[in-house]
Amino acid sequence: MNDELYRGIYTLPRIERVVFGEPAADVVAKEATRLGAKRVFVLSAALLAEQTDVPARLAAALGTHHAATWCGISAHTPRDDVIAAVDAARRTGADLLVALGGGSVIDAAKVVATCLANEVRTVDQMDALRKAPAQSMTAAGAGVRAPQLPLLAVPTTLAGAEFTAYAGVTHPQTRLKEVFTHPQQVPRVVVLDPAVTLHTPETLWLSTGVRALDHAVEDICSIDAQPYSQGTALQAIRLLTRALPASHRDAVNLRARLDAQVAGWLSTVGSQAGVNKGASHGIGHALGGTGGVPHGLTSCILMPHVMRFNEPVVPDQHAMISEAMGQPGVPAWQAVAALIDGLGLPRTLREVGLDDDEAIEAVAQAAMLDPWIRTNPRPIEGVETVRMLLEAARG
Repeated sequence: MNDELYRGIYTLPRIERVVFGEPAADVVAKEATRLGAKRVFVLSAALLAEQTDVPARLAAALGTHHAATWCGISAHTPRDDVIAAVDAARRTGADLLVALGGGSVIDAAKVVATCLANEVRTVDQMDALRKAPAQSMTAAGAGVRAPQLPLLAVPTTLAGAEFTAYAGVTHPQTRLKEVFTHPQQVPRVVVLDPAVTLHTPETLWLSTGVRALDHAVEDICSIDAQPYSQGTALQAIRLLTRALPASHRDAVNLRARLDAQVAGWLSTVGSQAGVNKGASHGIGHALGGTGGVPHGLTSCILMPHVMRFNEPVVPDQHAMISEAMGQPGVPAWQAVAALIDGLGLPRTLREVGLDDDEAIEAVAQAAMLDPWIRTNPRPIEGVETVRMLLEAARG
């Protein structure tokens, strides 16, 4: 008798094109012309505007079609910052959004487009756009209108937000990171230019690369893994295993940086299809939104511990990961931990200043509200299991 067939649906994302290895300013200018844009509103990471000429070169390439550059998005995408950007984009009469920066800026741009389409003008009005608990990560909420403003994304990190339809936004009162999603809440064009990443701080670059590795690892081990996304995830792991150490050794190695960018792209295929992640992401969201730890570092700290916890129920998948990392026979969590160590990145909560019992308890409680806690391959029975994982990560 044949084994039971696996089932699933893979919905192709509504990204029109990914342009890689070409100068970002030139590509954005060409794409703006192709889309007929006359008022281009750029959301940029503040650090880029303050310390580099990258946003200025992009504005110069757009010429008279450049409406404004907005640099007011903080880490973890606070609601207040999103609404401020919505107001600024509305006042400029924007007909095209460009997001230049990391995951927080790109997530903000996605939600800005959705807020504009739904006439959202205040922080409280954003509640109507928030993902409901039972709603898919890639579905449209009841009554939520699709974004109308096209979006171009030029990522400067490896977080991968530019390839997904959902975005994480932090509530100012609860400090919880909430999900806002719509199938059309994706960039029309993604531009992967390794040159614009040269200004990204090394820790941010490498740690978001570990975040991309976390995407791939949890996709492979997911309770609803798909052969297609497992295949792209394995290639992402192969590329990241060599590209991250190479860019650590030589910060201006553009080929290594482009390999890492392509790996980040490959690592999001499961996310595009709605493949559920596990506790590394679930706890990581709380560690970021509630604990204030940067995205990439949450994976550096949590991923090996969650992998070790899950190992008994996903041994075959871990064997695939170890082989992709060039270390067959080595426990996957050990191979991942060694890679992170070799990059000189933090491995404990103490190293990022989170060693207070009350703060760790707040993270544990917040994590239990994340949908990906419930989809961990080894069931998380209650908050005590999350506490145990956080205690292991405390160091």
